[in-house]
Amino acid sequence: MIRNFLTSFQLFSSAEINELVKMMKPKKLQKGDFFIQEGKTCKEVAFINTGILRTFFRAETGVETTYCITFPGALMTAYASFITGKPTIENIQALAPTDLLLIQKRDLDYLSATNPNWSQFLRIIAEQQYLELEKRVFQFQQEKAKKRYLDLLENQSTYVQQIPLQYLASYLGITPRHLSRLRNEISL
Repeated sequence: MIRNFLTSFQLFSSAEINELVKMMKPKKLQKGDFFIQEGKTCKEVAFINTGILRTFFRAETGVETTYCITFPGALMTAYASFITGKPTIENIQALAPTDLLLIQKRDLDYLSATNPNWSQFLRIIAEQQYLELEKRVFQFQQEKAKKRYLDLLENQSTYVQQIPLQYLASYLGITPRHLSRLRNEISL
């Protein structure tokens, strides 16, 4: 899956892809395990082969807010910590058994310093992250919860049923009760 992901950018030769793949290490997370927890510094990027990760933060009240859910075929990291080298304020947790491929920041820095294709790739990834963040902000400002839920169903229907109700509701910015009503309304 990682080879197809990298090939889709149309930047790399098979030798360049092989170089990266050799640097990656597999990691398995069980449901509930953390990729990273708040207070720790993130020094790696994960490619999700299988499973689902949720990113959340805890308010001072202890309430968790899920603001990102990431599915197979995508990269994941605690981005601010990864860039700055400072401890993260977020948590990234497996919602299902998850298989990851990890690459260390130092290895990405090496690739980027020695090959302009990797620098371009990292720039594209950063741009995609920005666009996803902007899209999410606009969704919350312009769309109703039902539309956000329908969009998620359209794009990730295979996985939505695996996400516990409270996390999915938090991600959509609604209560679990409201989400239950939406689900009933849509299934009619």
